[in-house]
Amino acid sequence: MSVDIPTIEPFAVTLDGLVPESLRPKTHKVALEDFVLMLDIGFHDCEIGNPQRLLVNVEVWLEEHAFAATDEIADAWNYDVIRSGILELVEGRRFNLQETVVREIYAMIAARKGVKALRVRSQKPDIYADCRAVGVSLASF
Repeated sequence: MSVDIPTIEPFAVTLDGLVPESLRPKTHKVALEDFVLMLDIGFHDCEIGNPQRLLVNVEVWLEEHAFAATDEIADAWNYDVIRSGILELVEGRRFNLQETVVREIYAMIAARKGVKALRVRSQKPDIYADCRAVGVSLASF
């Protein structure tokens, strides 16, 4: 005996108007977490010319219209743009300070359309044996 089970296509049901106003999203955020860069960074003699890990975290709060409302790629805030932009920014360069790296990443992303708030953090995880990491952060709030 076979049973016909009706199939339901994903997103076939529209729930517009069923979510109470009190539960409407108040923020829209995209993030890039623990992006590992190998950079020539630091001002101590032992650091210069010896690339080390730098972890970069980016949190971008978007205006509602800039957050994808459909399942279409064209509507999305593309993570590749953030990642590739950071790679282009640091490629072939040496930095004395994490502050410089973070400031430049921050400026690049803050200039993009639809950004409402922003936080960029960096951490050097291999500096002290008794610390998980040392780092800096810039935020618009």
